[in-house]
Amino acid sequence: MDDSGNGLRADTLVATVRGVLPSLTPAAQTVARLILEDPATVARSTITELSAASGTSEATIVRTARLLGFAGYPQLRLALAAAAAQPDRLVPGDLAPDDPLSEVIHKVARAESEAINDTVAQLTSERLGLVVEAIVGARRVDAYGVGASGLVAEDVAQKLLRIGLSSHAFQDAHLALTSAVLLRPGDVAIGISTSGETPDVIEPLTRARETGATTVAITNNPRSSIAELAEHVLISAGRETEFRPGALASRISQLLVVDCVFVGVAQRTFDSSQEALASTRHAVEEFNRRASPARRQP
Repeated sequence: MDDSGNGLRADTLVATVRGVLPSLTPAAQTVARLILEDPATVARSTITELSAASGTSEATIVRTARLLGFAGYPQLRLALAAAAAQPDRLVPGDLAPDDPLSEVIHKVARAESEAINDTVAQLTSERLGLVVEAIVGARRVDAYGVGASGLVAEDVAQKLLRIGLSSHAFQDAHLALTSAVLLRPGDVAIGISTSGETPDVIEPLTRARETGATTVAITNNPRSSIAELAEHVLISAGRETEFRPGALASRISQLLVVDCVFVGVAQRTFDSSQEALASTRHAVEEFNRRASPARRQP
């Protein structure tokens, strides 16, 4: 929300529209896509002009504005005008098949930087603090994810394991369900899904909730099924295109969220975390020292 409590902040508006797009009605999606494709033009358009451009009714436009958290279309236009004052954030910059590698480097870096900035703008210390508190007091932490989000789940588990917490990641739905039903009240289950609609993540998170475990969602879509299911929701951001699949911008933003959670937990458990990190580091160093002569054998 912005400072007035009317809708979204200008620096998160476009990112949030991207996130909620899959959960909108087809007519509202048409309006939302125009916002994403050319927010500056929408900001200059009257409701009648936008109705003609989108092929939707004025009532649909008003409903779309309200779905995005605004009192009406005038408030949405004001927010888009404010976003248009940050032109670098509204230039699509999509990768093209014939882009030289020098341009690829620039565009990928820009997309990932924007994903990080958009995530920071939506990640509140209050929400983060509640997740940290839950993990600090947990007997066990499960993380569920598929594909690129599965790699993020693995990152959650290995980070928490390094500081002495019992944590496991599951990309296989059957194993995730097996683990989820064995959780207890006070344990934590983290579901990671860019769309928020991944069945292999939703189902184990549902079962974990039924056991009394604290449920956490990391997703781009605050109106998704996983967001409605979870007790705590941490919003990531990242615009994906044909040449920037979920393994890029969205993964970077999810990893940022995970890093913030990890550091918060490590701060709250500083003494035990430092001891665990020292022990695990020593074990790895000792293994490498002993293994080195064998590796040098022809």
